[in-house]
Amino acid sequence: MADHSIMSQVEVLSVTDTGRRRRWTDAEKVRIVEESYAAPRMAAATARRHDISRSLLTRWRREAREGLLIGDGDRTHFSPVAVTPGRASGPATTDVQGPAEDAGHDRVEIILANGRRLVAAVGTEASILARLIQVVERA
Repeated sequence: MADHSIMSQVEVLSVTDTGRRRRWTDAEKVRIVEESYAAPRMAAATARRHDISRSLLTRWRREAREGLLIGDGDRTHFSPVAVTPGRASGPATTDVQGPAEDAGHDRVEIILANGRRLVAAVGTEASILARLIQVVERA
C-alpha cells in the first residue's frame, strides 16, 4: 500500500472562461424581438441563435408589446398614408384633445388596421400618438 499515493486533481476555472451575465442594450433587444416575429413559430429558434432563454425572449416581446422596450431613441417611423377628401366612416372614434386653445386648429385622422379611427391635433407628439395607436389597436 505504500506504493500508492493519493493525489487529488484540482481544476482551476478562470472567470474569463465562464464569462459573466451579458448586458443587452435596448436596441439589441428590439432587433432580436423583431427577428423573432419574422415568421410564425420563430421565438425558440431565435432564442437559440442568440444563446438566450425562451423565457427571456418572451419577456422582451411582452415589454415591446406594452411599449416599454424602445430601441434607438424615439424610433419614429413613417407609414403609408392615403389622403381622401371628406370624412371617412369607421366603427369607433377616439378624439385626442390637447389644451383648450388647440380646439380650433387642424386635426389629423388616422384609420387603423382594425378599422378604428384616431383623431388627434396636428401638433400632438409622435411618442404620444405611437402609444395611443398601440392602445387603440389592442382595444
